[in-house]
Amino acid sequence: MIFANRNQAADSLAVALQAWKGKNPLILAIPRGAVPMGQRLARALEGELDVVLVRKLRAPFNPEFAIGSIDESGWTYVADYAESAGGTSAYLQQEMQAQLATINKRREQYTPLRPPIDPAGRIVIVVDDGLATGATMISALHALRARKPARLICAVPVAPPDTLEKIRGYADEVVCLQAPPFFQAVGQFYADFPQVDDSEVEAILGQA
Repeated sequence: MIFANRNQAADSLAVALQAWKGKNPLILAIPRGAVPMGQRLARALEGELDVVLVRKLRAPFNPEFAIGSIDESGWTYVADYAESAGGTSAYLQQEMQAQLATINKRREQYTPLRPPIDPAGRIVIVVDDGLATGATMISALHALRARKPARLICAVPVAPPDTLEKIRGYADEVVCLQAPPFFQAVGQFYADFPQVDDSEVEAILGQA
């Protein structure tokens, strides 16, 4: 199945998540692509929207390929294949510092007038527009588990089967609309998959 765009994917996820409608779920989107989806989900499920800030650790010479991820606290997930992809200890330290600086900058941009919404005791739904390696989702779920939500749900339109198996241990529930065995990139499952820029994220969070 090819989604027309992120809006259609979000609407399909909302149907799959109907059990939580009206229970004030906290929808946490992974910036930037998932933020417009999070907005639609929050409206459809009568919930609240915020972001969870995580960043992938990029492979040397291949910045689109994740060899790990880092959350806002500095906790780091390093994939078991990181070293074979060029992720030496020295490189990872440098990359962690660079990505943590980006996270701190985005927090200042996205929610300058308030702290992040507290997930403690809440039904928390973490949404992304798709998973490839699953690295950033692992960091997001790990960070949120430490904040003691009542229930922690991962919701994505598409992901490869092996990635889904990797993240199941980090969430109470995983909702994925399709898990194709032949997977190259998230964008291949969308007819229209534009970049989402910071100004759009800031506008959506401002409305929320």
